[in-house]
Amino acid sequence: MEWLNYHHLLYFWTVVRTGSIARACDELRLAPPTVSAQLKRLEESLGEKLLEKSGRRLVPTEAGRLAFRYAEDIFSTGREMLDALRQRPGGRPLRVAIGVDDVVPKEIVHALVQPVLTLGQPVRLVFREATLQRLLADLALLDLDVVLSDAPVTPTVDDRLYNHPLGACGVVWMAVPALAHRHRRAFPRCLETAPVLLPTRDTALRRGLDLWLLARGVRPLVHAEFEDFALMSTFGQHGLGLFPVPAVLEAELRSRHGLRRVGVATGVRSQFFAVSAERKLRNPAVVALSQAARRLLAAAPPQTP
Repeated sequence: MEWLNYHHLLYFWTVVRTGSIARACDELRLAPPTVSAQLKRLEESLGEKLLEKSGRRLVPTEAGRLAFRYAEDIFSTGREMLDALRQRPGGRPLRVAIGVDDVVPKEIVHALVQPVLTLGQPVRLVFREATLQRLLADLALLDLDVVLSDAPVTPTVDDRLYNHPLGACGVVWMAVPALAHRHRRAFPRCLETAPVLLPTRDTALRRGLDLWLLARGVRPLVHAEFEDFALMSTFGQHGLGLFPVPAVLEAELRSRHGLRRVGVATGVRSQFFAVSAERKLRNPAVVALSQAARRLLAAAPPQTP
């Protein structure tokens, strides 16, 4: 029986992932001659050249790309096994790494994680906030347990990731009382003359709003666009414009920040998804989070003008 030297494969995988032997050696804490020798032995055992130079970088050959894909699966499975074993009962905190897409309101994230802290066992939460593309890359490597997003992942992005719908709610436009009072009667035509704050065009909410505006023949007076909902909300709270809000947050923004409703984006839905590398969620903390999300969104007020 032929045996694969997994240490050699690990060195190869690290070199490809980091882009150079020098960076791989820093990560592996090995000397360059050692790594170079092990890479040569791996190529000899497989009978294929795996790496070649492209400028100053080492890049995989066609055979190397095939080997790298298998190595990704092998080491991802290994990390998954270690994580599963480390989360067994024994008094050690359950570590949960949660990726949060920039566009997901932080108030919603805060509400979702509350049940995780009441699981009856120690929990250590690790949050990572970034663009969805970057978070999905970390999720594919099992550096994250789950990613919270406003849009599902398509199979063309990564067919090893699975969408778990958490629910949806309506969308309302809000502003500080003076702006809301001034423009409420002329809604939605007022969006052409009032300052408007919007999420960027690469978000699911913005795509829904653009179709809603187009159907009504409204060309909004956009003063600013935001990747981060929290930043957009902060600008809105300081009276710098009318902005869209998932209806589930309306009551909190009214009570905590004194904002008022201007109108309803009828037919527009703000959706939320948990994306994981598991077809069925098993991590108890992630399960609790997803259940809390469904309860929260189901309790959102009806979308009425």
